Amino acid sequence: MAVAARGGRGSFGGGGLRNIVSYRIFASALFTILFIATISVLLNTNPAPPSHDSVIPSSGNAYMQRTFLALKSDPLRTRLDLIHKQANDHITLVNAYAAYARKLKLDISRQLRMFDDLARNFSDLAARPGPRTAPEDEVEGTGDEDLVRQLEKEVKDRVKIARLMIAESKESYDNQIKIQKLKDTIFSVNELLVKAKKNGQVASLIAAKSIPKSLHCLAMRLVEERIAHPDKYTEEEDSAEFEDPSLYHYAIFSNNVIAVSVVVNSAVKNAQEPWKHVFHVVSDRMNVAAMKVWFKMRPVGGGARVEVKAVEDYAFLNSSYVPVLRQMESANYGDNAKLRNPNYSLLNHLRFYLPEMYPKLHRILFLDDDVVVQKDLSALWRIDLDGKVNGAVETCFGSFHRYAHYLNFSNSVIREKFNPKACAWAYGMNIFDLDAWRREKCTDQYHYWQNLNEDGTLWKSGMLPPGLITFYSTTKSLDKSWHVLGLGYNPSISMDEINHAAVIHFNGNMKPWLDIAINQFKNLWTKYVDNDMEFVQVCNFGL
Repeated sequence: MAVAARGGRGSFGGGGLRNIVSYRIFASALFTILFIATISVLLNTNPAPPSHDSVIPSSGNAYMQRTFLALKSDPLRTRLDLIHKQANDHITLVNAYAAYARKLKLDISRQLRMFDDLARNFSDLAARPGPRTAPEDEVEGTGDEDLVRQLEKEVKDRVKIARLMIAESKESYDNQIKIQKLKDTIFSVNELLVKAKKNGQVASLIAAKSIPKSLHCLAMRLVEERIAHPDKYTEEEDSAEFEDPSLYHYAIFSNNVIAVSVVVNSAVKNAQEPWKHVFHVVSDRMNVAAMKVWFKMRPVGGGARVEVKAVEDYAFLNSSYVPVLRQMESANYGDNAKLRNPNYSLLNHLRFYLPEMYPKLHRILFLDDDVVVQKDLSALWRIDLDGKVNGAVETCFGSFHRYAHYLNFSNSVIREKFNPKACAWAYGMNIFDLDAWRREKCTDQYHYWQNLNEDGTLWKSGMLPPGLITFYSTTKSLDKSWHVLGLGYNPSISMDEINHAAVIHFNGNMKPWLDIAINQFKNLWTKYVDNDMEFVQVCNFGL
């Protein structure tokens, strides 16, 4: 059994060895066949170049060989495909620019014509038969190369022309360039606009503050009339009506003769009982004579009376009593343009001395010289002010025209005394209870705050801020129809609002007697001008 077992293992080992040897022989034969086949293929696909004495191959063989080469690798075909692709791409690009130009309807017919010509040229080049579609008897090699080279040259020439045209017209069609150019234009125009606005504001301010030639002429003519006929214009004694508290008294402080005459004429013409109305006009020394001559030559109708005085007629208005006069004489207000004009400034500040100027009156209506009265105002003397001093129309809406806009709340003195959200009101038409004024000692309050503001840090320049402080808790709000503002700067005020207003106010730089007045509102003022007055015609107001 042991012998049989060894014999069995030995026969198994011998059979395995023969199988291995047979496999190796088969593999060697297979690799040999593959090697020979590879050499044969290489020799057949890369034949030696024929000698000059050899015979040109037949067209059939050439076609078969060319087909086999095309399947493997054809540089001419690849090159030709690239040329056609480049031509087709530029056809699309040129057509796109031409279509965009037509859509925008731009007046560039020359460019459109050139784009169309280029598109046709590219289309002709792309449709031209390639070298592979040449007749079968065409000589191979050099002919193909020449055709491809010629086509490539023509395409490159067209591409160069197309790119030059596109580069020239890209600014007109490229959105990014147009957007950037538009941004640059907007920026430059905005700078010009800001500059123009500043220049316009300066010019408007100069026009508003300068004395027009017509106004100067009128004042000179009136003074000349007084000098030429002194007997006509002798001083008259004060009438008892000027101190009668039962009448309706107005205060107008101005050196503009024509403006004051319009205020007085409009109030009298719209008054139900004009004989009960008394107007107290105060002007500076230079213009008081002209003001007196005007109302002497053109007396107010309806029995109304006009008192004309100069600032200097009120002896108490001196630097020892009036802080503004004292500050004007000092160097502290040297940089304030308004306070460098003492007459102008003092005329504005007279509104804080009404009880001393008219000690026997109980109520008085303060009017600016740039207002027009459209209705009877006698009801203002009957309004219950609830013990307050000042009756005025409030101007705040939203966050606008609040105390914070006029006063310096970074100053602790202002911050402790006033509410920054308190509503502001308007000067120009204010009914003052002079008895309540005296009781509340408002003039003393005004002096106190004016002295504190000697350095000009508590409020902005102007007359409204000291008025807001002086009458902070003593102002009664009136219905807005009593006083409509903004006709000197806001052309969008509705005519319905204006027609329902008792008083319209041309506050702003575009005063109605100036050439820069808002045209749609100017007639509201000019209809009360006394055009029959000879000096108005001579001085050519052009109203």
